[in-house]
Amino acid sequence: MVHRVVVLALDGVMPFDLGIPARVLNEAYAPGGEPLYTVVTCSLDGGPVRTNAGFSIQVPYGREALAGADTVVVATQEPSAAALATGEFDAGAIAALRSLPEATRVVSTCTSAFILAAAGLLDGHAATTHWSLSDRLAELFPAVEVRPDVLFVDAGRILTSAGAAAGIDLFVHIVRTDHGATIANDAARRCVVAPWRDGGQAQFIAHPTPPDSSVGTGPTRAWALTRLDRPLTLADLAGHATMTKRTFSRRFVAEVGVTPLQWLIAQRVDRARTLLETSDLPVERIATESGFGSATLLRQHMHAVLGVTPQHYRRTFQIRP
Repeated sequence: MVHRVVVLALDGVMPFDLGIPARVLNEAYAPGGEPLYTVVTCSLDGGPVRTNAGFSIQVPYGREALAGADTVVVATQEPSAAALATGEFDAGAIAALRSLPEATRVVSTCTSAFILAAAGLLDGHAATTHWSLSDRLAELFPAVEVRPDVLFVDAGRILTSAGAAAGIDLFVHIVRTDHGATIANDAARRCVVAPWRDGGQAQFIAHPTPPDSSVGTGPTRAWALTRLDRPLTLADLAGHATMTKRTFSRRFVAEVGVTPLQWLIAQRVDRARTLLETSDLPVERIATESGFGSATLLRQHMHAVLGVTPQHYRRTFQIRP
């Protein structure tokens, strides 16, 4: 039977994200050529929906379409500042989600995870959203296990994705889960997208260094950044700061939020990322320049931090003339 997907468009929806479910799922076919999904879009009242791109869209259905859905998708709606401050989200959308049958699969893309959380659907589940708002999601909804460092989370009946193109990865994953790798790969090929990016792959987030200062550990952080290609121990860092290792570690965590070793690894990974993006240096040389010493260690740390290998990262992000 054809799987019926209903996409709920709320006021302020992002057009790109709104089109992802249909773009991916409409390319999934059975071996005989029959479509495996049908995708329709609705609003809460059946009327036009204002997008965040300055235009409105006309939809053919109202919320009654949700009742007959096998899967309901809440397309990305960026929460307002007032909603993020108060925790009060679209009451109509919350009521509509709470009324869904238990068997209905529910999917959110990007920041629409806030709507699912407000409806209580994420309580006790792991979920993700755009990295820039993951801390706020965790603050507002402590019953949700927020995972800010992944592309998507499949929690069974409830699935959530990170920002923008991570929604494509999630819907390819849904096809793979429903119908297997062959059909999913064919759908991805027709959409000209990667057939597989693991949900556990990290969102590619830039982690800025805390501002330098003339006191505390700031000068030592600046000093260390000029020596990432050299061996650096906790004793080296503490010695530069003229502190004991214990005092240095305590002050470092208070100022930066992570241990000196965690910070040092993150800075070396960022150095490696920059070199992978902007140069044609061999991976072994990049490992040396970033302070890991060997390509093996670089691969291990990049996989631990980003979930990908140096070669994969370079293919994705290298800047070409």
